[in-house]
Amino acid sequence: MPHAFDAAALSGVTGHMNDDHPDDNVLIARAFGPADAAAAVMTGFDGDGGDWAVTGADGTVAPLRVAWPGGPITERREVRREIVALYDEACRRLGVEPRPHD
Repeated sequence: MPHAFDAAALSGVTGHMNDDHPDDNVLIARAFGPADAAAAVMTGFDGDGGDWAVTGADGTVAPLRVAWPGGPITERREVRREIVALYDEACRRLGVEPRPHD
């Protein structure tokens, strides 16, 4: 059974991704889901991976589940590392130059 994060962690991470990194959500969706993703919002995550709602070019919304690249996690601080790894892999798959990470 995957690790379940508390409501504060879920809200904090999804809020940050959706408010501050909407383009990264779309990039991840295009790399790991439908190539025609027009929009994506992070809807949640657990110890095994992240979840997005992806809007396709035709307007349909479908769920996308992406496993964490480093394997299962149990700590909130590990979530950032895994999302950054997803972003970097999405850039690699799509031929996009990744921006530097702090």
